[in-house]
Amino acid sequence: MPVNSRIPGLRELSVQDRRAKVTEHSAADPGAFEPRDGLGLDQADQMIENAVGVFGVPLGVATNLTLNGRDYLVPMAIEEPSVVAAASNAARMARGLGGLRAATTGPVMISQVQLVDVPNPEDARFAILEAEEEIIAHANEQDPVLVTLGGGARSLEVRAVPTASGTHLVVHLIVDVRDAMGANAVNTMAEALAPRLAELSGGRSLLRILSNKADRRLVRVRGEFDAALLGGSRVVDDIVLAGAFAAADPYRAATHNKGIMNGISAVVLATGNDTRAVEAGCHSHAVKDGRYTALSRFEKNAAGNLVGTLEVPLAVGLVGGATRAHPTAQAAIALLGVGSALELGEVIAAVGLVQNLAACRALAAEGIQRGHMALHARTLAASAGAVGAEVSEVAARMVAAGRIRGEYAREALAELRGSSD
Repeated sequence: MPVNSRIPGLRELSVQDRRAKVTEHSAADPGAFEPRDGLGLDQADQMIENAVGVFGVPLGVATNLTLNGRDYLVPMAIEEPSVVAAASNAARMARGLGGLRAATTGPVMISQVQLVDVPNPEDARFAILEAEEEIIAHANEQDPVLVTLGGGARSLEVRAVPTASGTHLVVHLIVDVRDAMGANAVNTMAEALAPRLAELSGGRSLLRILSNKADRRLVRVRGEFDAALLGGSRVVDDIVLAGAFAAADPYRAATHNKGIMNGISAVVLATGNDTRAVEAGCHSHAVKDGRYTALSRFEKNAAGNLVGTLEVPLAVGLVGGATRAHPTAQAAIALLGVGSALELGEVIAAVGLVQNLAACRALAAEGIQRGHMALHARTLAASAGAVGAEVSEVAARMVAAGRIRGEYAREALAELRGSSD
């Protein structure tokens, strides 16, 4: 049965009812999201060194996302208030106009081999390129399963890189990694090729590792957002101005891009992928033209609606690593229902765009703090000791008083409990 990501009133349901609702039309088991059924100590001990426990992060579900004609319920693991709600709300503003569209350049990663002490770098570069067929064949011998799945090493690039320690020769092996993130595959290939590359260059190999600047694995997403739902023509114009500010000024761009990563990293983490690799790739892409700038762009179209676009490198996978080892990540992927790493990357980029749009809208309209602090009040209420229905009541009192601070949360809780005695 097709997924319908439009679920009004989801936030009013209990946690158990929310689970039942969002897993109704997916392969995910609602019980898989119980904390006691998630990552256990034995599993944690196999995943990292010196494990002493498991650190919990809230897992929510963003709704309303329509992408490439299909609806998705999107798992997001994040501790920051307002992110899941904001992404859901912004996605709703594109639904009536057909939702978002995304495309990708393919699951291609780069493995680097650094060659040093090369006596004649240009001659060595030509010698390596002449041996490309041999080198590609040797690389593919390292992962025959990947080759049978339609992936494998595709081509070579060789660059002479001037450094403070002389000219280094850097060999790029271009690899189609299919549904994997690809780090293990390309690193294994680099290790295997290094001796032959050193021989061909007359130097010695040093570093042999993938690049997290995954600019052969780009995802491009765009969407049209309803001007009326955004708040009118003035809000659209002001979002365009806010986007222009971020594109021109690196100080603003850093915070603008952080808003994008709020959405991207939350889905990457929920699906067991490598947040640090994705963040490194995205921020490096923000300086692809020589200066740090915004990853997204906003424009006003002839209909008066806002058009948003985003291009980011996304090295994510559905096989290997925590994606397969972490039971909650498996449940999150089942809930999402994606069939390939490419599709997963497109969903992640779409969430990055809608989250960015939501933040820019809040900044251009009522200001970021109103909604954010209202949700933060709930966190403060719980920290003060409020439980159950007390959390909403204490948070409401804090918002009404305009005093969203820890000491007032404790005071409001004491007053609430005193009045109920």
